[in-house]
Amino acid sequence: MLFERIEDEPIAAQVKKLTDTKAENAAQNAVVTPQKPEITYDDFTKLDLRIATITEAEKVAKTNKLLKLTLETGMDKRIVVSGIAEHYTPEQVIGQKVVLLANLAPRMLKGIESKGMILMAENAEGKLCFVSPTEMFGNGSEVR
Repeated sequence: MLFERIEDEPIAAQVKKLTDTKAENAAQNAVVTPQKPEITYDDFTKLDLRIATITEAEKVAKTNKLLKLTLETGMDKRIVVSGIAEHYTPEQVIGQKVVLLANLAPRMLKGIESKGMILMAENAEGKLCFVSPTEMFGNGSEVR
């Protein structure tokens, strides 16, 4: 006998496993947002990304999404308004090291001047997490 007979049951199980994996991969890829337009290196060098620490936080009145954050940047103390209140309470973010886009033009949000933007990662379910250094870097350290 040159070949062993293969039953239909193990083949069907393997085909189902492959089909499930293919569907799972397609679902994950469908959730990823498309890449934004390409920029040049000169565009990137205009961004001033710095490490900062959140020293104070409070909910912005009459909003569900906004937190008013006070950041120690190593250069100054500044206010940043961030739309993270649905994911974090003020108590959870105090002391958090973050990456700050420091040279973003100021913008008025709910009557508060926001001077920068903190970087956050978002997964497929919409959950946010801070982009922060894995080692202890001082406030004002540049991110390159």
